[in-house]
Amino acid sequence: MATPAEVKSLFESRLKESPSHDFHPLDLERVKDEKYIRRALKHYDNDAKLAADMLWEICSWRRSVNANEINETNIRMDYIKEGIFFPRGRDVDGCLLLIIKSKMYVKGQKDFEEIKRAIIYWFDRIEREENGNKITLFFDLDGCGLSNMDMELISYLISLFKSYYPYFLNYILIYQMPWVMSAAFKVIKSLLPAKAVEKMKFVAKDTLKEYVPPEQALACWGGKDNYAFEFVPENKSNLENTQKKVTFAEQGDSQHSPGEMLRISPNDTIVFKSENDDISGQFTITNMDENAVSFKIRTTSPEKFRVRPSSGVLPSGVSQTILIVVQPGFHLRTVTKDRFLVMSVQIPRTDLSQKELADIWQNSSGSKVDEYRLKCHFPEKSLPKNGNLTEKGPEKSDSVTNALNNLQMNYEILHKQINKLKIYQFMTLILTAVAVLLGYLVYKNTNEYERYCERM
Repeated sequence: MATPAEVKSLFESRLKESPSHDFHPLDLERVKDEKYIRRALKHYDNDAKLAADMLWEICSWRRSVNANEINETNIRMDYIKEGIFFPRGRDVDGCLLLIIKSKMYVKGQKDFEEIKRAIIYWFDRIEREENGNKITLFFDLDGCGLSNMDMELISYLISLFKSYYPYFLNYILIYQMPWVMSAAFKVIKSLLPAKAVEKMKFVAKDTLKEYVPPEQALACWGGKDNYAFEFVPENKSNLENTQKKVTFAEQGDSQHSPGEMLRISPNDTIVFKSENDDISGQFTITNMDENAVSFKIRTTSPEKFRVRPSSGVLPSGVSQTILIVVQPGFHLRTVTKDRFLVMSVQIPRTDLSQKELADIWQNSSGSKVDEYRLKCHFPEKSLPKNGNLTEKGPEKSDSVTNALNNLQMNYEILHKQINKLKIYQFMTLILTAVAVLLGYLVYKNTNEYERYCERM
């Protein structure tokens, strides 16, 4: 049976082979924790190689989304406070429920990138508060229609459990699923690995008690808990470390004046061009400081861009060109809203180890770090070229999305036809009533006429 020591050894060997990994120090500490390593081992049935690969992917993903910097000061708190996602109650195994009130969510009405950040916030917070113990994902579908079904959101949730939060899922409970969603959930079921399919349970009010005790179930589910959602900020003592906040606020798009640590050219906007089916832009950074500096490049949407290099070291007076390529499959009209952040910090020499650099960044205060913000500009002639591109993803996901879109379209057509049928039925009922009334009046007048003729 594989041991945490074997996994740790495999991971550290890979670190030595990739000195430019640039992983966050907290994530490197996380993968040293024996309990966390055991979670990865259980996730992959005690396969040390797969567990080590998963830890590497987790660190890479968390770096790409800046997961350690996501907190209550830099996410859409209006998304959090409206209560689409919130933890409450426990299942029969004592695992916390992460509830999704699907009726409150309508696809396309919110910024999906901000929704993903809100989900990462909840996952990380719950992981800290529950000390890494499993949770149950609870889809409350009571009163939902296809407009509340977002395949992209569900796929994202599945990917978190599958790839980035090891051995974290206990059950997926689907409560009060409407019949119009049956086909959609069959498609979703086909995307899940066999283990996850076994964890998916469809429940109603009369069967919920098999998975959630009545005292832990909300009153709206027929339980005894009268809780109404109200956001409570996280207890700061639960945080392992206070993270330096990095935001992309406009702040008037102000830039540092020449003569400070770096010179950026162009100094405020990255101009992208279309060339050989790629859309790319570049800018140059020059170290204007007397000391060597370490730099990092961050963006509001790391999954949309390929940045080379994303970090590095610059001796005094040396320049570095940063190349940014738009990943295929993204609409340019959304990319134009994104921003880039260049951060730099003084370092004593250029031959520092990765650990020494990480320590400098971790311990740097705001006064030691310079930040430069850059906007994106895409020429109009490039927009039509990517105009038909869709969000990237596997072909299977695309076909699933198309199937769900067709299902929703057919549902809407059927709904309209039913409404028309109801109108026709109502009109038929009125006409029938009028015909009966007219028949009665004719019958009554005929009888009166016959009686009058008899008296004559």
